[in-house]
Amino acid sequence: MSTLPETARASAAAAPIRVSATPSTAATADVPVEAEEIAFDIRNFSMWYGQRQALQDITIRIAARKVTAIIGPSGCGKSTFLRALNRMHDLTPGTRLEGSLKHFGRDLYGPGIDATAVRRRVGMVFQKSNPFPTMSIAENVLVGLRLNGVRDRSVLQERLEQSLRMAALWDEVKDLLNRPGTSLSGGQQQRLCIARSLAVQPDTLLMDEPCSALDPIATAKIEELIQTLREKYTVVIVTHNMQQAARASDRTAFFYMGRLIEFGDTRKIFTNPGNPQTEAYVSGRFG
Repeated sequence: MSTLPETARASAAAAPIRVSATPSTAATADVPVEAEEIAFDIRNFSMWYGQRQALQDITIRIAARKVTAIIGPSGCGKSTFLRALNRMHDLTPGTRLEGSLKHFGRDLYGPGIDATAVRRRVGMVFQKSNPFPTMSIAENVLVGLRLNGVRDRSVLQERLEQSLRMAALWDEVKDLLNRPGTSLSGGQQQRLCIARSLAVQPDTLLMDEPCSALDPIATAKIEELIQTLREKYTVVIVTHNMQQAARASDRTAFFYMGRLIEFGDTRKIFTNPGNPQTEAYVSGRFG
């Protein structure tokens, strides 16, 4: 596990440097991914909202069963990139894209690929917990299974307990399953949403600022959960919290102005980045 070094925090007080308005077109990538199973193989991926380009020529290979953090200042394309990984942008009119985005070798935007099927394999946990207010705790977890036609009560019960245990929530709610999901605390609601994503048995979990609205205790539980999930799932997390990225991730990608600037092992990104823009950001000189 990585921790944010004292040198990086101390250098934040150094004289500011000017960050180029036109980032380097080639990201630095020092990760030896050839021998690893690759969850996402992304080549020259660009995306537009109407006439505005949001992502520019992204090339990155994200390893399976690792935690990859996406960092960068507000508006740099972090969440846009994350949502592209499970085709959430299909719901936004005027969106267009170029390049290749493969998930375990399958082109997610290829002809005949069902976006709903993609989202079953690539789950999403949003910044604000969103349990369905009219549903109980149990119903919130099982709603995806029911929508996919699962009716066997024994299967539903087994998946309910399994998902809540994986989300480190079972012991807290096993006697409260018929209560509304919204009756839980903020941190519990976020873990409930994680359990809901896990119930349909995805192989990848995307998290968009999952701890931004949580207190430190709830945040610590989510970070501990992420470390448990990485044993079985590929986890990609967007965060503004660089300390969280350093604690919770194996690898880190730094985005700036819609481009991938640098990608590598988290410890190297925070202690010895290869790009001066990355160094300026992680040391607090901008962003």
